Amino acid sequence: MTSAQPEYRQPPRGGYWPFDVSQKGTMTIGAVLSVLQAEFPAVTVSKLRFLEDQGLVTPTRTGSGYRKYSQADVARLRYTLTQQRDHYLPLRVIRDHLTDLDAGREVEEARTARVVASEGRLVGPISGSRVSARELAELTGVPASDIDEMTRAGMLVPDSRGRVAPQSVAVVQVLAELSRQGIAPRNLRSMRANADHVAGLIDQVIAPVRAQRTSLARERGAAEAAELAETVARLYASLIRIATENLSS
Repeated sequence: MTSAQPEYRQPPRGGYWPFDVSQKGTMTIGAVLSVLQAEFPAVTVSKLRFLEDQGLVTPTRTGSGYRKYSQADVARLRYTLTQQRDHYLPLRVIRDHLTDLDAGREVEEARTARVVASEGRLVGPISGSRVSARELAELTGVPASDIDEMTRAGMLVPDSRGRVAPQSVAVVQVLAELSRQGIAPRNLRSMRANADHVAGLIDQVIAPVRAQRTSLARERGAAEAAELAETVARLYASLIRIATENLSS
């Protein structure tokens, strides 16, 4: 006669941050989705499954294989989604952060691309939303005429409604700083062209993943594209530093 199967199969966890909330799996994936969508409207069931697949969270399983999420799991998901939304961190970096937190090590908070508005409040674009030129001016304090110049130079690419990606807030801030140091947006058109070229190369690399046409494949493709973009950015930064050092050699 076999012994009764336990209600939950607990995965080996060791340290599992955060430590001050319940780690008992009680919530279904649907319940977790409802909790998170209030803050992250774009999150989906496939996204939650993908984050589990990538090792960011480890929900327990019932004897029938159904996921059961704990309060700790929800906190880890919220941390992951926040780091992606506010700091544009790739999953590899977020996973390293969680590993450090699991081990009780402190993690340095990434600086959020938010700026001081005219009334002195810290503000930023609404989660995942595209922003207009007027909103860019309000968020960054950069004059609308300067933002128009950035757009004419091709550094900002509005959609059919005249809105740009939320990451454009950081782009405008950097372009404004470069302008103050004597490098105008029109002198940086080649950077935009190079960025589009590299994006095309990344698209070719992840095409086989996207061709699978499943929600998990779409999430995996987006994550791989972000990882590749970060790697290329590091390469480009290093090449510029080398070229600058060569000026005085």
